[in-house]
Amino acid sequence: MLFPKANFVTIDAVEHDKKIAVILGLTHIINIAFANILAKDEKISLTEKMSGTTFKAQKIIAESILTESPELIESIISNPEVRRFAEGFWKDVGKLLTDSQEGKSEEIIDYIKSSQQKLSENIDLEKSYKKLSAMIKAIEK
Repeated sequence: MLFPKANFVTIDAVEHDKKIAVILGLTHIINIAFANILAKDEKISLTEKMSGTTFKAQKIIAESILTESPELIESIISNPEVRRFAEGFWKDVGKLLTDSQEGKSEEIIDYIKSSQQKLSENIDLEKSYKKLSAMIKAIEK
């Protein structure tokens, strides 16, 4: 009754920890780091004024995560499975930055196209963007 649209899935503890590492752990780590960068922005009101849909949505997610207790967040990101995904994320960020600095535009474009292709096998990316736009429009009303 509390979660009428919830999906209940039966899996073992190991698989649960792997999925939660991505669902909560990775998203929390990414957004906490993002929030920390925003917290250091001495001209955040200008940043917000200049921002678009993507930034606004990301900022809302980061701020929402920070409403949780630090102890809960710490327990989420302490899941041992989180490290593996976070290391993969860090590796990808490093590669994108290195490729960018080295002017390897084709490698970056190939990386993006590969991600688009793999995700679009299971997800309608255009529909996702429309949902994001609708969400931000609803918030701004």
